[in-house]
Amino acid sequence: MTHALVGKPAPTFTLTDQHGRAVSLEHYRGRAVLVVFVPFAFSDTCSSELVDLRDASDLADTPDMETVVISCDSIYTLKAWADEHHYTGELLSDFWPHGQVARAYGVFHPHKGLATRGSFLVDAEGVCRWALVNPPGEARDVDDYRNAITLLV
Repeated sequence: MTHALVGKPAPTFTLTDQHGRAVSLEHYRGRAVLVVFVPFAFSDTCSSELVDLRDASDLADTPDMETVVISCDSIYTLKAWADEHHYTGELLSDFWPHGQVARAYGVFHPHKGLATRGSFLVDAEGVCRWALVNPPGEARDVDDYRNAITLLV
């Protein structure tokens, strides 16, 4: 089933990263952005996904591509999580207003107060070209991201 955002402009956002800097989706205009929502820093599944992203250098900050990971955790939690896993990419906090960006992407679980495992590929013009939402506890495969990126070429 195709996610409702595919083919539409991706919801814009400005969030704070693990270093306290404001990061906007608009900042990456002209580059593709893989937007990855995770439920909880430090959970086993989210940590394994973060390590997979860290080790996937082709999905890292390149001239044509950027990956941002978004969680409803605080910036302090995200900083500790990044430090523990030696993650140097962008970890963005959707802490307050709580889950506002996750809601805009349709992946906020209001009863649990967390983002579900949603992944979105936004092209250089800001249009969502691919989306995947995994069930709770089901890790994503970085090869799914690589396959989605082929849609942009």
